[in-house]
Amino acid sequence: MLDTPEDGANQVPDASAAAPIIVAASRSLREGHTRTLKHGDIFAVFDQRGDAVSGGGGSDGLYYRDTRHLSHFHLTFGGWCPILLSSVLRDDNAALTFDLTNPDLFDAGGRLTMVHDLIHLRRSRFLWDGTCYERLALRNYDELPRRITIELAFAADFADLFEVRGARRAMRGKMQATAMDACGVTLAYTGLDGYERTTQLCFDPPPTRLTENEAVFELELPPLKTHLLYIEICCASARSDGRSPRRAFPTALRAARRSLQSLSSRAATIVTSNDIFNEAAGRSVSDLYMLSTRTSYGPYPYAGIPWFSTFFGRDALITALETLWLDPDIARGVLCYLAANQATTVDPAADAEPGKILHESRQGEMANLGEVPFRRYYGSIDSTPLFILLAGAYMDRTHDHATVQALWPHIEAALQWIDDYGDRDGDGFVEYGRYSADGLLNQGWKDSRDSIFHKDGTLAQGPIALVEVQAYVYGAWMAAASIARHLGHGQRATALEAKAQRLRERFDQAFFDPELGTYALALDGDKKPCRVRTSNAGHALYTGIALPERAASVAAALMGSASFSGWGVRTVASTETRYNPMSYHNGSVWPHDNAIVAAGFARYGMHGAALGIFDGLFAAATHIDLRRLPELFCGFARRRNRGPTLYPVACSPQAWAAATPLSLLQSCLGLDFDLAAGEIRFQHPRLPDFMDEVALYGLALGSQSADVLLKRAAGSVMVSVLDRRGSVVVTTTN
Repeated sequence: MLDTPEDGANQVPDASAAAPIIVAASRSLREGHTRTLKHGDIFAVFDQRGDAVSGGGGSDGLYYRDTRHLSHFHLTFGGWCPILLSSVLRDDNAALTFDLTNPDLFDAGGRLTMVHDLIHLRRSRFLWDGTCYERLALRNYDELPRRITIELAFAADFADLFEVRGARRAMRGKMQATAMDACGVTLAYTGLDGYERTTQLCFDPPPTRLTENEAVFELELPPLKTHLLYIEICCASARSDGRSPRRAFPTALRAARRSLQSLSSRAATIVTSNDIFNEAAGRSVSDLYMLSTRTSYGPYPYAGIPWFSTFFGRDALITALETLWLDPDIARGVLCYLAANQATTVDPAADAEPGKILHESRQGEMANLGEVPFRRYYGSIDSTPLFILLAGAYMDRTHDHATVQALWPHIEAALQWIDDYGDRDGDGFVEYGRYSADGLLNQGWKDSRDSIFHKDGTLAQGPIALVEVQAYVYGAWMAAASIARHLGHGQRATALEAKAQRLRERFDQAFFDPELGTYALALDGDKKPCRVRTSNAGHALYTGIALPERAASVAAALMGSASFSGWGVRTVASTETRYNPMSYHNGSVWPHDNAIVAAGFARYGMHGAALGIFDGLFAAATHIDLRRLPELFCGFARRRNRGPTLYPVACSPQAWAAATPLSLLQSCLGLDFDLAAGEIRFQHPRLPDFMDEVALYGLALGSQSADVLLKRAAGSVMVSVLDRRGSVVVTTTN
């Protein structure tokens, strides 16, 4: 992710500084349970009552294209906050429901005028096509009619997302005069980039009183009757369909539900004997498709809410790898979008070079002005080899020759980037170093300022060759060789395989540290190894660059008490100098990182270790709201009768964290596909202790599919076919 150093988390950086990209932690996202929604380029963060309360450094609000279009939205009942009954997110993430009731109400003289729990308020809310829709249903359960007042206060600060994250700006654009009519208000801001951004609030029926920042409804509620209010908050453009919010609400809600259903209908269905895991897996799938944005190239999973709801290369590539067994269309959408946005020129300000794959893109005012370098930014060292690696995996999974043939020039350009730009000093390893002081200092997935260091804690100086990047390059060359053979380029395939094998030998000599019992984190600019035990070493198992004789030692280091917290593998072992369980990258637990490590364990036949990670992360999910694994959590050791310690500003949902349970299930089941043989394969399947059986419905193999049941029996796992469509064969190796 973006550079988010934990030791600067409470600083408020100036936008003119070298790195105005710290996530401030003046207020935790974990204070109460926030509720999030997303559709396309609009997303929202609300509290449990459904409010967005400005001030205090919070991230609440309604966002569109990296700008906060609604910073304050607060409902009161006769001037008092209503009492929360519950807040529920639909299983498919299509809509939020907040159930509230009135508190005891008093007049100016302090006399009780209404006892609590007489009026039920239900706020139903969803996002669709740049607009937030809300229906407020008020029902009187008293025996007498009641006259009530509902106040809705609102404001829009039009803050750039990086301002919300803590960046200070020397200058801002201009707030425009508020436009009003009987039914609504339009708030507007003209940025320094010349774009006008508007937020249009429309109420149906019209409020009793309406000002520039408040709508007041005075209502007569007969006994046992319900009154409905409708609200639209439009961020994308002025409303043009002419329909009232009352008429638009059901139509838009049906469209939102159908869109999510259409996206998720391609995915295999998972049903297990553990109801809690079923909830976790269901939430993972729902989050994955909520985060996915339709593009002309196919679905693209945005990285996470609130900080990363945009195109990220690395995140989407890893998410697609984690979910390739479930839904290959995600991988296709990611590959085609990134190919279309591949760098073609050298641009130092964007860390761009021909053939390099995108790190992230932004659409906000600060990115448009260059106050942050991320309008279209290429400063990740691993996106390019991961792009090739995913292309190879997609080819193996689908045999979609037409798509891969169209991607081949982009794959060749990415391979050329590795040779011409990735290996900066010609030593055979791929290194990074930013060209601009505004860019990311560290450009692997651990991109905090202090995440790459030596044993004594000294920060490594570049150019830096990361252990996992060499693993990805090895995997990329092997994947490209496989694609080349599919496309009839035999000589090219042989040459790529030879390069991969030479890298494997050099990698072992340079990175494996017998004293550590694992791979060094990195080589610095002087080729001095960073002799630190980290989770990065597990990525060497994931792609197969690790020699077989190293695997057990690497696994032992990762699963020892210094590295394995009981919930998952820590990013940095507790014995290391910079270990801090509350840091972003130096001792925390990241679900996606653990999924990669577990897949590496399974690749080398270490099924017990993979199951250990699965057990730890599932146990963590049972303690977390909505069974939703966040971006990361703290690395404190697991204790009896306690849940994991949450990280204050972790994104939730986060695409690669959402995909983690799905990836872990595949790794433990040994699930693979062979289109040439027409087989769905389970190689040495294992079930975790918390699960006795799992059924997978709609496992696709090309145009064919099968429903499969795996069940624990006599110390092994039995596989049976429940149904099949076509001639697909299901095989098992125990």
